[in-house]
Amino acid sequence: MAPIAAAFGDNGFFCAIDAGGKQEVICWQRNKNESSSLSSPYISSLPPMASLSGGEGFMCGITSNTSQAYCWDLSNSVSDGGVACWGPKSGTLGVSAVSEDFETLASGRGSVCGISTVSGEVECWGDADEFGAPPVGTNFVGLSAGASHFCGVLKDDHEVQCWGNIDGAVVPKGSGFIAIASSDFTICGVREVDLILDCWGVHLQSTQDYNPPLQLCSPGVCSSGGCGDGKFAFNASILNEPDLMSLCVRKDLKICLPCGSNCSEGFFPSSVCTENADRMCIACSLCQNSSCWDVCGLPPSSDISPQERHEMKKLILIIGSSALGSILVLSLCCLLPRMIESKNEEKEKKWCISCVSKPGVEADPSPDPQTPLPVTPCVGTTQVFRLSELKDATNGFKEFNELGRGSYGFVYKAVLADGRQVAVKRANAATIIHTNSRDFEAELEILCNVRHNNIVNLLGYCAEMGERLLVYEFMPHGTLHDHLHEELSPLNWNLRLKISSQAARGLEYLHKEATPPIVHRDVKTSNILLDSEWGARIADFGLLSVNDRYLNGGMESDVYNFGIVLLEILSGRKAYDRDYTPPGIVEWAVPLIRQGKAAAIVDHNVPLPRNVEPLLKLADIAELALKENPNERPTMPEVVVLLDQILKTGLIF
Repeated sequence: MAPIAAAFGDNGFFCAIDAGGKQEVICWQRNKNESSSLSSPYISSLPPMASLSGGEGFMCGITSNTSQAYCWDLSNSVSDGGVACWGPKSGTLGVSAVSEDFETLASGRGSVCGISTVSGEVECWGDADEFGAPPVGTNFVGLSAGASHFCGVLKDDHEVQCWGNIDGAVVPKGSGFIAIASSDFTICGVREVDLILDCWGVHLQSTQDYNPPLQLCSPGVCSSGGCGDGKFAFNASILNEPDLMSLCVRKDLKICLPCGSNCSEGFFPSSVCTENADRMCIACSLCQNSSCWDVCGLPPSSDISPQERHEMKKLILIIGSSALGSILVLSLCCLLPRMIESKNEEKEKKWCISCVSKPGVEADPSPDPQTPLPVTPCVGTTQVFRLSELKDATNGFKEFNELGRGSYGFVYKAVLADGRQVAVKRANAATIIHTNSRDFEAELEILCNVRHNNIVNLLGYCAEMGERLLVYEFMPHGTLHDHLHEELSPLNWNLRLKISSQAARGLEYLHKEATPPIVHRDVKTSNILLDSEWGARIADFGLLSVNDRYLNGGMESDVYNFGIVLLEILSGRKAYDRDYTPPGIVEWAVPLIRQGKAAAIVDHNVPLPRNVEPLLKLADIAELALKENPNERPTMPEVVVLLDQILKTGLIF
């Protein structure tokens, strides 16, 4: 069956719209003979619908072609045009005189609200105690209803506004939504930034733990034809999902969504809505000209005098110095008693550093308090995180917490409740689909037994609600790629040689000491991370299926790719750059090395040492790793020995 959307159900009866493009209404109803089972879905004789709603004993829809209300009761009595309702409470709604058209309808227990096609405003009928005072002069593009509340998606900035019996403090602020839906006491919405569900209760004191699935949600129903004024065709490419080209089954179908005109607080619109894209919102922290000063509430640069800037700097220094002094005093007060107490404890006490240290391995029981290690007394097991815990730690998997994206999914920076900084990898839909739960368990077993100073170690995981979330150590200095090729601080030659050796040791561990041996298959500078002491750590070595790690070249392929990494470290050039001829670094550098001209590839943007001989030896090691015949390449343990010889020589500046 195709994906469904705009679903609504009553007691023993349920209908939904085919979201694949036909917009047919598909219904189920409870079997008369078996109270606990439902009939097979069937396509009703109703016309194609764009939206559905209903109440106790009646259902209504907006026809996809005419935008008019079309209502029926459970015995299939039908009426179209205007608004018509059936059921035991329909006589008290007061909609018999309504003749205008509506974009969408939402029904509570004893009331109905709709968005007028003409004005874009909300009109409500029925029990006024349910809907209270609907907003006046406010345009909406989406609507939902619960037992005694209504919520709508604002037309200008796509934020949610609610009315009726609901605490306004529970409604998310600063987030735009594509669509919303309500049950009696819960509201869920699809965030426009990432198509992820966000849910909240009607009252602030609600204690329910809402854990909606993290899979992508369809933003609407696929339909043919143009989108028309005030709407744009949703483009799935903005989601950066490698295997996701379109959400519709055919190329001629599209999902039309309402345009936004403004942005949430703290953001400004940098581009207007077009036929193929919604307006673009940029954080006010990036506002640099007069076009966004008013929206962001920023004063023009000329309004701040040099004297004011000087006074502001002095104030910041004074406050910062005072705060630092206070922190140092508090730290001493807290740490001195602990240091004294720790001396009196038994020397035999053992701790498990990280989540999976092997039994019998004793670590330093007094780590540096300023760099707290992730410590747990559970030997041999990973920490199991709750989905709600990781959601809070990443601010709801918001984009501003994102560290990067890859074939596995998204990587987020997170701060746990105990203050630890970690990196959270969330599998995308393609990874979940192509990896079964048994493979994932086997993956975890391997990752939990892999521990080394030169790899990014696993701290824990979460597998709730079909999600695959892996929690790793956080690397504050980013990737080697960013330092070599982007705007992060460049690396001197001592650091480059150190990183080369440590990255090689990480790969050597995976090839030689890990059980079973692990083939990385994706060795590159963006998968070499730098910790707080600028130490190199190999990352993303465990994100392929267990069987796939032994295919396509194996360890020899890792050695070859590490040779490319060495060339990037040596030259500062990217592995592939169209601005150069030839664009591939191997085709450019290896012939020069074999001709005895390795000095020509050395990065001259970094001050050279007096003796460049160690750098030329580094080029020779790279050339060995890049032999065309895999059997002629050195192993990673042999590469480590060669690099250690260079480090012993040292560099003189």
